[in-house]
Formats: sequence, structure tokens, C-alpha cells
Amino acid sequence: MGMTDLLRGVQGQGDFGVWLGRLDGVPVFMHAAERPHYSASTMKVLVAMAMLRKVDAGELSLEQPVTVHNDFASAAGGRFGVNRAEDEAPATWTKLGEQVTLGWLATEMITRSSNLATNLVLEQAGVDTAQAVLAEYGSGASAIQRGIDDVAAQAAGISNLMSPADLAAVLVAAGNDDSASGRYLRDLLAANEWNGEIPAGVPAGTRVEHKNGWDVRIRHDGGIVRPADAEPFVLTVCTTSELPDPDAQKLIAAIAAEAWNHRHELEAVR
Repeated sequence: MGMTDLLRGVQGQGDFGVWLGRLDGVPVFMHAAERPHYSASTMKVLVAMAMLRKVDAGELSLEQPVTVHNDFASAAGGRFGVNRAEDEAPATWTKLGEQVTLGWLATEMITRSSNLATNLVLEQAGVDTAQAVLAEYGSGASAIQRGIDDVAAQAAGISNLMSPADLAAVLVAAGNDDSASGRYLRDLLAANEWNGEIPAGVPAGTRVEHKNGWDVRIRHDGGIVRPADAEPFVLTVCTTSELPDPDAQKLIAAIAAEAWNHRHELEAVR
């Protein structure tokens, strides 16, 4: 079953976007790829890139201590905190009131998708820096404007948005970055412990440098897949739908499997 068939099978059940191409950034398959979705945790890639920009500039250090707290400035004014019940990464919460390194927080943010760690890293790196990185590579359709669980900002229409095409552009940039920071980021993405989407559609043991995201009606994943016997390829899938969450995961995995099956001739994907 081709990608078009897979997407036709969920027609009318929500919004589904796909971008597939190689590290040259040229797409070979797109479906509603320019349409933005709520970003969920895919925005954490931009937070990591913003942090690394400041590390490279000497403004931050991966070894610098950061006190773990749950009180942040809202993009709408006032203060807010992360909803602990909805954060599926508990380790950062065990450090409340203690100091950890910025690098430890970055690892929790990417590999375990910690929301609290994300806001702590974002506080150091700055929303403006994350948005600037996105603007450098993206089309303008996507945006990083606030931290996670900033309810007042969300109510005011201040949101984080991501299109499959823009997420792909960010991953292409990350995949072509030969600096120490580029390698560091890719290793973080490869260590992601939530692997129910793209990695589930390719053979076990395949290196996939990816970041997924999920929320109510939301299931996304975007990554660089590195077959041992073919060139790397970039795949991003964003879903905002009425599908049960396990079905959305299976859809992304099936799309990844179709890309994998054409890895030697990616342009043949239909």
C-alpha cells in the first residue's frame, strides 16, 4: 500500500501532513506539508538548537548549573507552571529545588520529552532565539512563541505551530551540521526513548534521529533515518485527527515503512 493509499484511508478524519526527502532538502513526496499543526513536543528540537547556538556563542555552557523550578514567565504576562500530571518524564521533577547541569536538562528534554526540562532550557535559551532558528530555516508558517503549559498564552491565541515542511527543513539543517553541536544534537535525537512512530516502521537497530510530539488529537514525528545500505532520508508526519492515538502511531509507522521500502529509490514513493 503506497503513501497516497495510506492517507486516502484516513481521509475525512482530520488533518494529515507528510514530507519525505533526502538531506539535500529536496522533497520527493509531500502531502499537505505546508499546513501548520499545533507543534506539541516537536518544538523541543528548536529549543535544543537555540540552546546550542548560545553555547557556541559562549553565552551558555552545557556544564552550567540550573536550579530546577516550576515557575515561568508567561508569554501573555504573569506566571505559569508545568502540569506535572501531564509530564510523562518524572526525573526532572525529582530534582525540584536542586541544581543540575543544562546538558542534563537538554537530555531529559529530548530523550524523554520532559516538559519541565523543556521550559527550563527555554528559559535559558530564550523564546526569541528558538523562533529565530525556526525563521532561518522555515517558511514562516510555523512559530515558537511560548513554553509548554502556558495556559494564559494559549487562551490568548499565542501558540507553537509546526508544519511538516518546516520540521523537515529544521531536520535537514541539523543533519547537515558537521559541528560538534550538530553531532551533539543528532546523538540526542537518536537517543529518544519514545519510539512508537517512525522507528516502529523501520527495522530494529536502524539509527533514527527523531523527535515526536503528542497531545489531545495530536501525534507527530519527524526524523532522519539512516539505513546502513542507502542514503539517509528525512521523514516528517503531522497528524491532528479523530484517530485513536494508537492508530495515529500505526499510521506514521506505516508511512515510515513505505519510505523504508523505497530507500534505494526514494523518488518512486507514491
